[in-house]
Amino acid sequence: MMVDGRTTASDLETLLSLNRDYIASVQNSDVHRFDELLAEDFYCSNPDGSLVDRRAFLAQTARPATISNLHAEDVNVRILGDFAIIHARTTYTCGDGRAGSGRYTDVWTRRDGRWLAISAHVTRSAI
Repeated sequence: MMVDGRTTASDLETLLSLNRDYIASVQNSDVHRFDELLAEDFYCSNPDGSLVDRRAFLAQTARPATISNLHAEDVNVRILGDFAIIHARTTYTCGDGRAGSGRYTDVWTRRDGRWLAISAHVTRSAI
């Protein structure tokens, strides 16, 4: 973890909690929680290479997840003032029972005292 002089331990705790919520929201197709977590100008690069805006991301999240047992591992939070980057590795089970893994990078910004996700990049592969 990298922290600049303006960051507090509570920022790290908040971002780790938001990261857990983000992962749980993916697994549970929790559009309501994502609506709270995402900035209006959010974009996501999906594993298939597509780029979607906030509206399209919420729509794709509303569909039932095709993976299960999603876990984030090796979570690395870099806080740079009002900007943070979270890198992590994921493990999950594919719909056909095969093990899968991937990586993600989420970018967060503090706006009006709240941390909001502004960007995500996701990769996935079956093992």
